[in-house]
Amino acid sequence: MKRLLPILIASVFTASAILAGGSVQAADFTLKLHHFLGPKAPAQTQMLEPWVKKVEELSKGRVKIDIYPAMSLGGKPPQLIRQVRDGVVDLIWTVNGYTPGLFPRTEVFELPFIHTNDPVATNLAMREMFDEYLSEEYRGMKVMFLHVHQGQAIQMVDKVVRKPSDFAGTKIRIPTRTGAWVLEALGAAPVSMPVPDLPQALSKKVVDGALIPWEIIPPLKLQDMTKYQIEGDKMTRFGTTTFQVSMNQGTWDKLPKDLQDIFMQASNEAWVREVGEVWHRTDLGGIGFATKAGNEHITLSPAETAEFKKVLEPVVDRWIEEVNGSGIDGKGLVSKARELVAKYSK
Repeated sequence: MKRLLPILIASVFTASAILAGGSVQAADFTLKLHHFLGPKAPAQTQMLEPWVKKVEELSKGRVKIDIYPAMSLGGKPPQLIRQVRDGVVDLIWTVNGYTPGLFPRTEVFELPFIHTNDPVATNLAMREMFDEYLSEEYRGMKVMFLHVHQGQAIQMVDKVVRKPSDFAGTKIRIPTRTGAWVLEALGAAPVSMPVPDLPQALSKKVVDGALIPWEIIPPLKLQDMTKYQIEGDKMTRFGTTTFQVSMNQGTWDKLPKDLQDIFMQASNEAWVREVGEVWHRTDLGGIGFATKAGNEHITLSPAETAEFKKVLEPVVDRWIEEVNGSGIDGKGLVSKARELVAKYSK
């Protein structure tokens, strides 16, 4: 019965949609998009839903995409990549870092001070680098688009941190291995977990804080579990997380060329730019939500930010050495990523 539950849920979703919308013309292709956050998260309401609407409108109803949030088709967030590669679902939105080691080249954009505070610039840099530098690690999938969030800020339950040594003895949540290296460099103990598990971990003091952007505060109600939101000078962040919206390769291959072109049109440079703006806007909304609830928003001084940068620079060297061992030109990737992020920065 447990195996049938996701299918029954999917059937209920579909039936409800038909009842709500009345009589509609059947689409040529009905696809399932699976992801790990709730239906009210900005990732769905302000990014996935507009993208789906764009595809459906451009296709003139020939494509229909049903969104299944909160792992409602079964499994855990780290299983999303396997689900799309195996054809269990047609499309996914997920965090690359939930499957460590699968996307080592793309990790370059997660490193501290490669991305600083501009998701538009980083999104466009990833897009420009994709074909030549990144694409081979996405075999079995057709990438629609890659993106980052505003960047890893510091959210603490009850301790102010203003310098690296303040992290000593703390346990901090992070979703990626590069983020774990950041925390180790700061003297903290990294705790890896998908973001839906964070509220309980904070409320029970399993962790003392998290490296995570502001946008997630309202949907997870983090303002109730933290007191301090901390970032560097000029909104500088301490790394970021890379995400992907990808399609099963078999599903992609079955689409006629004109529909493939529509998916690419919906995922073009203008859209990737808009995704960056979406995450920037929602981040501003998230910190406003926290301060309105009484939390303290701390911006580090330029000197304090520089101290973090000095301590975290070896993380980049560690990553270069790590990927070099797999035959990847880590130094070249870092250089190119920095060049393109600078090119697209405001």
